[in-house]
Amino acid sequence: MSTAVVHYTAAAVTDRGRKRPSNEDAFGYSVEHGVFVVCDGMGGAAAGEIASSLAVDETLRLLSDRSDAETIPLANAAEVAIEAVNEAIFSRAQRNHKLNGMGTTLVALVAQENQVAVLNIGDSRCYRLRAGKFEQVTLDHSLVEEQVRLGRMSRAEALRSPLRNVITRAVGTQRKVTPDIFALKAEPGDRFLLCSDGLTRELSDPQIEELLVVDGPLEAQCARLVNAANKAGGNDNITCILVSVEP
Repeated sequence: MSTAVVHYTAAAVTDRGRKRPSNEDAFGYSVEHGVFVVCDGMGGAAAGEIASSLAVDETLRLLSDRSDAETIPLANAAEVAIEAVNEAIFSRAQRNHKLNGMGTTLVALVAQENQVAVLNIGDSRCYRLRAGKFEQVTLDHSLVEEQVRLGRMSRAEALRSPLRNVITRAVGTQRKVTPDIFALKAEPGDRFLLCSDGLTRELSDPQIEELLVVDGPLEAQCARLVNAANKAGGNDNITCILVSVEP
C-alpha cells in the first residue's frame, strides 16, 4: 500500500516571560533533516541554560546526520541519540562542580518521510492537531501528573499543588535516563506543537487549541501562543515550535 509523500515546515518562538531574569529554555530544528527539539533547563547560576543549549545542539547533531537511516528504525536511533545527549550533559557537570546537578527537560520530534518518532523526558510536551482533534502525545514526567494518572490526585488538585514544578525525570541529572518514545505516522494537514511548560502552565489545552485553529503563518501562530501565555501571567520562560505536515 502506498503512503502519501509529505514534507515539513516549521517555526518557533522563545520568550523569557514576565517574571524570570533569564531564559533557560532552548530550541532548535532542521527541516531538512526532520529534527525538532525543545528543552527547558534547570540548575543554579547559568547551569540550566548550559544544559538546555547543550541538549539541543547534541540532539540536532546526532540526529541530523543519520547514515544508518536505512538500517536502524527511527525510534531506535532517537533513543540511542538521547542516551548520548544525557551522557554529554552528565559528564560536563561531573567535570565542573559549579554545574553539579544541572539538567533539562527534552521533547523532540524526528521525522523520516511519513514516519515520526516523538520522545520526551520531563514535562515539556508534544501535541498533535489532526482534522480538528487536538491531543497531547507525550506524558509528563512530573510528580503531580503521575499522581493524577494513578488516581491519587484529581486534575483540579494537581493544578493547585505546590509540587507542580517537581519533575521525576530529566536529561543529565543521572548517568542513565529513559525517554518515552511514541511512534506515529504523519498525515498531510497534521500540526505538531512542541513546547516548554511555560506555555502549558499558563494556558489550558482548550485555550491552546483555540489559538491553533486560527489560520495564518506558523510564525504568527507561535507568537500568538507566547503572547497569550505572557498575558496569562508569564511566570516562566515560554518556548514553542510548530511543525506542519504538508502534502
